[in-house]
Amino acid sequence: MEASQVIPMPATASDVSSRRAAGPDVGLRLAEPCIVRTDLPDGSFVLRSSVPLEDFDRCIGDWLARWAAKAPARVFLAQRTDSGWHTVSYGEAHATVRNIGQALLDLDIAPENPVVALSDNSVNLALLSLAAMHVGLRIAVVSSAYTRVSSDHAKLHAILASLHPGLVYAEDAALYGAAIRRAGLSCPVVYAQGAAGGELPFSALCAASAGPGVDEALRSITGATIARILLTSGSTGAPKLVPNTHEMLCANQQMIAQCWPFVDETHPVVLDWLPWSHTFGANHNFNLVLRNGGALYIDDGRPAPGLIERTIEGIRQVRPTLFFNVPKGYDALLPYLEADEALATALFERLDMLFFAAAALPQKTAERLRAVARGARHRSLFFTTEWGSTETSPVVTSAHFSSSDPRNIGVPVPGVELKFVPCQGKHELRVRGPSIFAGYLGDEEKTRAAFDEQGFYCMGDAGRLADPADPNSGVIFDGRVSEDFKLTTGTWVSVGSLRVRAVSAMSPYALDIVVTGHDRDEVGLLVFPSAKLRALANDQDGTLCGKSLGLVPAVRRALGAVLADLGRGAGSSQRPARAVLLSAAPAIEQGEITDKGYINQRAVLTLRASDVDRLYSDCQSVIYPNKISQG
Repeated sequence: MEASQVIPMPATASDVSSRRAAGPDVGLRLAEPCIVRTDLPDGSFVLRSSVPLEDFDRCIGDWLARWAAKAPARVFLAQRTDSGWHTVSYGEAHATVRNIGQALLDLDIAPENPVVALSDNSVNLALLSLAAMHVGLRIAVVSSAYTRVSSDHAKLHAILASLHPGLVYAEDAALYGAAIRRAGLSCPVVYAQGAAGGELPFSALCAASAGPGVDEALRSITGATIARILLTSGSTGAPKLVPNTHEMLCANQQMIAQCWPFVDETHPVVLDWLPWSHTFGANHNFNLVLRNGGALYIDDGRPAPGLIERTIEGIRQVRPTLFFNVPKGYDALLPYLEADEALATALFERLDMLFFAAAALPQKTAERLRAVARGARHRSLFFTTEWGSTETSPVVTSAHFSSSDPRNIGVPVPGVELKFVPCQGKHELRVRGPSIFAGYLGDEEKTRAAFDEQGFYCMGDAGRLADPADPNSGVIFDGRVSEDFKLTTGTWVSVGSLRVRAVSAMSPYALDIVVTGHDRDEVGLLVFPSAKLRALANDQDGTLCGKSLGLVPAVRRALGAVLADLGRGAGSSQRPARAVLLSAAPAIEQGEITDKGYINQRAVLTLRASDVDRLYSDCQSVIYPNKISQG
């Protein structure tokens, strides 16, 4: 049976298994979950799809070649310029990729030495990445924040030393040149703008003439050939190097297509800012567009003041059919969508799917998005998520059904096994399948620690069945096992569930929240204050630090009321007893936050130990729950 032909089951009365008939309801073809559970003697159990994984392509280059032959004039890539959108068709991209591939072969780059890029998303970076993979080389995109935001570039230089690049690329020598020169590299350096003596202009790579060696290199690629190297966040030390093979990436896109049959039929139009230094932006979104012959409009905006306006302008111009974002991105967009009916229509009117990932979405954010969508379209919105990691290329589970619970991360995709292992009162999630990596580059010790005796990769996340009696109901994300802790009472604190509740409750006063209480009597919150909170304190210029903000009566009343609401009816493990406001924003160069906006709990607690001490010192800036009226 072909999975793409299956229509979802009708709804049941149970809220926890709310698999509404998403296909008829939202007008899309979605595969029906067909999940089998196998219980193991040690108390673990494994979920897998009974639908087999279908054949998938051999390598990334086959996707580009296919669409260049089928639809050479169709827009593949687009980037905003001062005069509009610069577009590149599939035929143009294929020809340029082959030429750049020839230039890379002429430079005689060893297969184990990756092509390393330091810049933000661009058409040039897309073409260079595809060219490297086309001729059997590896592309490694390093977050541009290590160059643009960092002050000393020590982490960047350590990353470059661990990668041993065969070539380094950056868009603009004026922005990246100083940091690259200080790295003392011996490999070729390429710039799209500003190349000086001894450096190569990107135009020179494009000007090469592809020869038979390019086609020979493409034919020699196997599934085991490494296509991309991604870096973990490095929050607990140096970033780990994660190799993604062509087999991993091609298998994963086939898994996605079997869950979302409509992507095979619609040639998606995507406006996306998510960085290609992350698996979400690169392996998921970029590859989804390419595999399915869609158009990718590169968004030069970000979910931040002064940049979100670029995303808004892009939405008006592109009117996407698929839209991907992280929870922080939706938080930034929502005030504009709620205030501007034309903008909401531009986003939602022809949208097939609204998607979030990378962090848990607060329930309040989900409800606001659905409310805006209802006013801007005539059919229901398919609002969904998936779950995975850098090491899983990335999708492990897919919510290819409708659910009212944003914590529901779906069911295992075809070809992947998901194991639930009892751990600290929860179930740790472990995965196995053709889209899972084999180990970290150059680190046998961390590789051994990452897998169990049955070859399952240990994700470090926890999950539980939405309905224990029905494995098709989906998996509820239950936080990070490594983030949970015990109070001195011996009570386990589920950090993930509490953090999502607190972030939702403190909207719009908190940018984000970190939960504290390890070996303490009470749960506390470290709060990154938002501009809205500063405005509440009549401090539009942001001159008050976190400590003094916490002394403002209006701030104390507002957050005290939130803490009181959070504590109503909750046990000690889910009832914050105190909070403090942090002075400094989370630092990306120190691993406190990624450039997708995800807060790293452990890194913040380590780097801000003095704020944790302040939280439990009963000083004047500590905020406590307001007393609840008994009347």
